[in-house]
Amino acid sequence: MAPKIGQLLVTNKIITEEQLVNAIELQKKEGGRIGSNLVKLGFINDERFVQFLSKQYGVPAVNLSSEQIDPSIVKFIPHEVASKYHIFPVSKNGASLTLAMADPSNVFAIDDIKFMTGYNVKPVVASESAIKEAISRYYEQQSDALQNVMDSITDFKDEGLDLIQEREEDVDVSELKTAVEEAPVVKLVNLILGEAIMRGASDIHFEPYEKSLRVRYRIDGVLYDVMQPPVKLKAALSSRIKIMSELDISERRLPQDGRIKLKIKDKSVDLRVSTLPTLFGEKIVMRILDKSSLTLELTKLGFEEQSLRDFNDSISSPYGMVLVTGPTGSGKTTTLYSALSTVNKIDVNIMTAEDPVEYNLLGINQVHVREEIGLTFAAALRSFLRQDPDIIMVGEIRDFETAEIAVKSALTGHLVLSTIHTNDAPSTISRLLNMGIEPFLVSASVLLILAQRLSRKVCQQCKVEEDIPESVLLDLGFSKDEINTFKCFKGKGCQACSGTGYKGRIALYEVMPVKEEVKELILKGASTSEIKRTAVRLGMKTLRMSGLTKIKEGLTSIEEVLRVTFGD
Repeated sequence: MAPKIGQLLVTNKIITEEQLVNAIELQKKEGGRIGSNLVKLGFINDERFVQFLSKQYGVPAVNLSSEQIDPSIVKFIPHEVASKYHIFPVSKNGASLTLAMADPSNVFAIDDIKFMTGYNVKPVVASESAIKEAISRYYEQQSDALQNVMDSITDFKDEGLDLIQEREEDVDVSELKTAVEEAPVVKLVNLILGEAIMRGASDIHFEPYEKSLRVRYRIDGVLYDVMQPPVKLKAALSSRIKIMSELDISERRLPQDGRIKLKIKDKSVDLRVSTLPTLFGEKIVMRILDKSSLTLELTKLGFEEQSLRDFNDSISSPYGMVLVTGPTGSGKTTTLYSALSTVNKIDVNIMTAEDPVEYNLLGINQVHVREEIGLTFAAALRSFLRQDPDIIMVGEIRDFETAEIAVKSALTGHLVLSTIHTNDAPSTISRLLNMGIEPFLVSASVLLILAQRLSRKVCQQCKVEEDIPESVLLDLGFSKDEINTFKCFKGKGCQACSGTGYKGRIALYEVMPVKEEVKELILKGASTSEIKRTAVRLGMKTLRMSGLTKIKEGLTSIEEVLRVTFGD
């Protein structure tokens, strides 16, 4: 490709044949693109070369130094991909991503970015040096936090972070000596855990690769790269975490699960630890269970008025089944815990079977399911029925046996709460039928089905009004009458939200009470779409409708609602 561009420059009398030969010689010695070598040798300036490429490829030119780039756009493309293809994301409009490219004819790069981001790519041309400078400036900004963290390891004060219940007995002299030698590793692990808790992360990922080690935090449901410690530390880091979790440090071939209890600034935090052997070492994921950040008040979770009334009515019933559905990490457990804390009274016996127990709740009898020793959800449920329960919570209905006992419990005077994996509330009916539960049992036992998703909230510190075309709002589901009655917002990115434009999450709810008409449809064997249409007619707001309400309230953005909900 390079000689072709060079030859075209000669043909257009922008450079001479001799200058092209010199640039090719330099390319053979030092590598690089023909254009940047011509600029380096002073035969052409950046601006003129970019204008030539713009005309040649029929795409606009862009001056990256004068462009205001939204930091959240930069996160769409990883640093290494931007450097590999000499590209830089400039802006996003709807489903199109504007991409500055040193070579707009590179279809492989365009296809890769399309596949990676899910957006259509609109190429513009910029000089290679401008792209390099933008990559250096913006990606270094993102890694400033990491560098600060790495730099602060030497003076990080971790006295405020204590491990609770770490075994200290039977420590011999050689172990103490090793512990002293590994003090930096202990400090680094403490730093990573402390930083994650302070930033409100829900998970920490330690990922070993052939020549690197990556640490990522999941914040508000999205993973962020925060640190790349030296790869030589991967065995030491995993061993330290396994010691804290009371796992077998000599076993590196099998997955292991453990728990860590930490105290940080007078706050007690549980961490659930999972290790998994991968090609280049053990990947460790730590789920942070911070009880102080657990919202158990139903009104604060994001329920709309009618949905909350319907849900409260169902959990106040003396018997029947209430099901919460949604993908992993959509807040189902929090909703169930909130429901349990609402009905947790002195005169009620509440029993739960969970895998695992995430939070300890006073006044509720919680059982940790352990399938390896035969304590399954079904076995726990059977035992519960001999414990005189009023309310039973089953962590998840996965199979016919658990579903059958749950349904029968609901029909014999118990209120049963559980989760199930389906896309929305109406499809839960067909899921139960497919498991083998009879239609008359489903219609008689199920009181209400709630589907939910978690949507990131627009950062209130830096939110700005966003101008959205009317056609986009109509496609989204807004009516023509309501389009001019509200404003759309997005986060610009600030220190409070670490440049993401989002801070915190709010739930979108689809609440379907199983009313008489719905019961009749279940008995008739109606399709999911028929049940959905009827439920909407009877007042159910779908997940998308709930998302539109949150947009109108200025709580979330259109991008977020599109990310977490399907069109109705």
